[in-house]
Amino acid sequence: MPNPKQTEAPPWTILNILKWTTSYFTSHNVENPRASAEILLAHVLGVKRIDLYIRYDQPLIPAELSRFKATIRRRVRREPVAYIVGEREFWSMPIAVTPDVLIPRPETECLVETALATLSSGPGEHQGAPTGILELGTGSGAVVLALAAELKKAVFTATDRSLRAIAVARRNARRFSLEPRIRFFCGDWFACLRPQGLHFDMILSNPPYIPTAEIDRLQPEVARYEPRGALDGGADGLTSIRAIIGRAHHYLRSGGYLLLEIGYDQKADIESLAGEHSTYVQLDFIRDYSGHDRVVRLLRK
Repeated sequence: MPNPKQTEAPPWTILNILKWTTSYFTSHNVENPRASAEILLAHVLGVKRIDLYIRYDQPLIPAELSRFKATIRRRVRREPVAYIVGEREFWSMPIAVTPDVLIPRPETECLVETALATLSSGPGEHQGAPTGILELGTGSGAVVLALAAELKKAVFTATDRSLRAIAVARRNARRFSLEPRIRFFCGDWFACLRPQGLHFDMILSNPPYIPTAEIDRLQPEVARYEPRGALDGGADGLTSIRAIIGRAHHYLRSGGYLLLEIGYDQKADIESLAGEHSTYVQLDFIRDYSGHDRVVRLLRK
């Protein structure tokens, strides 16, 4: 009679399950299979990724294994890791995300860097008032929160047309104790602001800039799961950018800046758009770390 212990399947240790999941994700064309497996398993176990290798021989209990299998099924359907675990790091801040908001991208940190560099080179104050900054289409609040964490004396306003997105941004602001310094409004671009009385030193946005016809050709994680309204820039990808450039000067102080994240191939079109408005006297393009034109900076005369 065989020894029962000799016929039992070996336990699923952390290392074994990571190896198996990485192979499984690879066979299903999941991008970054190892990283996906590690992030999901760390989330299920409630530990940091580095802890997985400290505890590599730890077996998973049945409840942990069941929860991890559920995340694997979601990821194989190409649901983004950030939506599964409920957050994505941006500017070294863990930002809560839901399917109601765009997942913050590393390249958007270029928008934050440009804003900080621009403000540091200017006077920073107008008649003793603190620097006023407006973010349009705040989504999860990642950009405005990164700036608020760096600029302690500035005052911030953030808008989004989605009430659900505003709720996510507020939750993130509370998490980092920044909510008292940020006014949140729901409205389409400038619709919730008065043309007079609100004059900002800087307006910035990561608006939708992907042409409508291209969205369904993007990675399934983006095309199937992320909010289309945060992606769709209209037929030419410039609908939102055109609207913002056309109206931002009404809300900017003289000498104030408009900063927009843009698509890598939109430089020429945006130069043409900006040239239609005599209120802007300077136009700069800032490249991201991949060498793509990522941010346009316009100076109001």
